[in-house]
Amino acid sequence: MHVASLIVDPAYRIGEVDPRLYGSFVEHLGRCVYTGIYEPGHPSADPDGFRTDVTELVRELGVPIVRYPGGNFVSGYRWEDGIGPVSERPARLDLAWRSLETNRVGVGEFVAWARTAGVEPMMAVNLGTRGLDAARSLVEYCNLPGGTYWSDLRGGSPYGIRTWCLGNEMDGPWQIGHKTAHEYGRLALETAKAMRQVDPSIELVACGSSSRQMPTFGAWEATVLGETYDAVDYVSMHAYYQQHGDDRDSFLAAATDMDGFIDDLVATADHVRAVGRHRKRLHLSFDEWNVWYQSRFAGETHLEIAETPRLIEDVYSVTDAVVVGNLLISLLRHADRVRIGCLAQLVNVIAPIMTEPGGEVWRQASFHPFALTSRYGRGTVLRPAIDSPVHETQRYGEVPLLDAVAVQSADEVVIFAVNRSQTTPMALGVDVRSLSPARATHTALFDDDPDAVNTREQPDRVTPRALDDPELDGGRLEAVLPPLSWNMIRLG
Repeated sequence: MHVASLIVDPAYRIGEVDPRLYGSFVEHLGRCVYTGIYEPGHPSADPDGFRTDVTELVRELGVPIVRYPGGNFVSGYRWEDGIGPVSERPARLDLAWRSLETNRVGVGEFVAWARTAGVEPMMAVNLGTRGLDAARSLVEYCNLPGGTYWSDLRGGSPYGIRTWCLGNEMDGPWQIGHKTAHEYGRLALETAKAMRQVDPSIELVACGSSSRQMPTFGAWEATVLGETYDAVDYVSMHAYYQQHGDDRDSFLAAATDMDGFIDDLVATADHVRAVGRHRKRLHLSFDEWNVWYQSRFAGETHLEIAETPRLIEDVYSVTDAVVVGNLLISLLRHADRVRIGCLAQLVNVIAPIMTEPGGEVWRQASFHPFALTSRYGRGTVLRPAIDSPVHETQRYGEVPLLDAVAVQSADEVVIFAVNRSQTTPMALGVDVRSLSPARATHTALFDDDPDAVNTREQPDRVTPRALDDPELDGGRLEAVLPPLSWNMIRLG
């Protein structure tokens, strides 16, 4: 058995958790919208056509904000196509995913669903094929009370959308309307100024790099933020992880790459702050992240043009779920700078929730660590002192077998921890003398089969388990973390 230890002390604080750290993402891609959140005629559909069985799981997942409508999709999107009478809306070819977009769901329908689901919309504007004029008109349509062309066309009360993305992955050559950093920075600055003139209360997210592996990473952010630093509130970052071949140890250590990505972007943003003599400190929006087996996806250029195609419907295993839980630990560890996070995506497309048209809805294995972290990981993040055995990985070198973080709320401290060892349990000793807990509980996600998954036929094959309560003795807690496991220890 491996042996590791933690010291948890409320004096060592990282920062407060912004609830939007637990956000998600709905894009007009595959079956995320149509037969995902929206399916008129389904037995559970509400009068607006949205599946209430899906909405119920979205609430259980604990998602406070959802980014919309893309993603690559937004860079060719005309938002005006999705307003007005549904019968009069045009069908368009979406070049991002080579799909037929019917526009039956547009901004108004999405906002109505968001209100029902209890989530805040995070709206993206098209800076690929369009630009400043369409963006400021969309803010007018969504947020002005009335008395202007676009706000009167909306009718009813304003949507009050607070957070806006200035395009999507504009550094990527695959993006419709791809731009250089200088081209994008100038456009983002002028668009931001116009949008704020319509509604000065909004928050804006500038596009950072699509991944840490982009050849322009770092230089892109330095150039873009050199133009936009005082006009925006966040810079975005995206990352997806998968297991490559038999290298499961590296996959289980993916959070070390996320840590490095965040640290590098913080350093770049702070460099721009120093050089520009800016007063504010910029925050990060990690508004696309997940496990995604991109090696299984042939790419949009090979797709047949179809309405609601089944695209990128990855099925997540216990191993994938442990990695998702570990990536959440990384985000919490950087809660002082990462204020927004969006698990991409919400339903069907690399998602924690799956549906069958006309039929069932079920939770993927990855649903569970996300839902429990969102529910119990609210409050102040504490920085534990970790003493862990290490092992060597092909991609990331030497990494600790234990990763953990703690979150303190009004009445408890919750420790989130992963054991990255594939074969060996871990005896974990936690110094909790500064907390004086009266009780402790231990919940874990693991399985004898690390490739076990939930399916339509077996929707509860993988679920969290309540383990024996950890021992508390003289300010020390003792627990055993199963091999290849995500764990939540609650101290009350």
